[in-house]
Amino acid sequence: MSRSLIIGIALSSLVVLAALVSFVWTPYDHTVMDIPAKLHPPGAGHWFGTDHFGRDIFSMIMVGARTSIAVALIAVGIGMALGVPLGLMAAAHKGSWLDELIMRGNDLVFAFPSLVIAILITAVFGAGAVNAIIAIGIFNIPVFARISRGAALSLWERDFILAARVAGKSGARISIEHILPNITNLLIVQGTIQFSLGILAEAGLSYVGLGAQPPTPSWGRMLADAQTMVSFAPHLALIPGIAIIVTVLGLNLMGDGLRDYLDPRLRINRA
Repeated sequence: MSRSLIIGIALSSLVVLAALVSFVWTPYDHTVMDIPAKLHPPGAGHWFGTDHFGRDIFSMIMVGARTSIAVALIAVGIGMALGVPLGLMAAAHKGSWLDELIMRGNDLVFAFPSLVIAILITAVFGAGAVNAIIAIGIFNIPVFARISRGAALSLWERDFILAARVAGKSGARISIEHILPNITNLLIVQGTIQFSLGILAEAGLSYVGLGAQPPTPSWGRMLADAQTMVSFAPHLALIPGIAIIVTVLGLNLMGDGLRDYLDPRLRINRA
């Protein structure tokens, strides 16, 4: 097991643990305001200090972790659940009108970043975590569709696939029974990368007010609230910023480590 994988798992596990613990315990109620204690620097009473409303930042970071993880995880799940079948379908019908329709549809979605999609969705349905999930999820669909199609196309000319076709198996059955198991490792690695990008996307959407709404804590909105107070209370921006960096770094390291661990060719080269 590579060092990057170990470090990535450790950092990611720390964030996930904080999110899980926040369901049953936080040092303070993240919704309670204590105005006399506002803008306290990190110390014994408040490990990460307090914000401009006197709320405990450590508690908000813990609850914000579960918000970011939930949004990114569900969004990646949506992208994978819809994108992978579309990619496999396009590969099974390479060169046909269906393949062209799916890939040109992917190009259309790629033309609009997740932030633009979120603005369009929230203009109709209003801001919120659910709409952020939908926006990020829609952006993930073409990512997984392209990854699945590219990986599947490299397998369709293999001998074991030709044998399955000679045996009379349909394209859908071959995709499910033979193609999908052989590209699962690639999808896991890509899912880890998209998860980290989902964390960043959620933070970005919350920063501009399109993500989770008060009183639900969000790392991105904590950064937005802190931008006018950085000069005299830098911990308001530093702590959520560090939380985002640690989470994204851990997921990226874990993705790189998983790629090395799951790819037998890389293991042989390392040996």
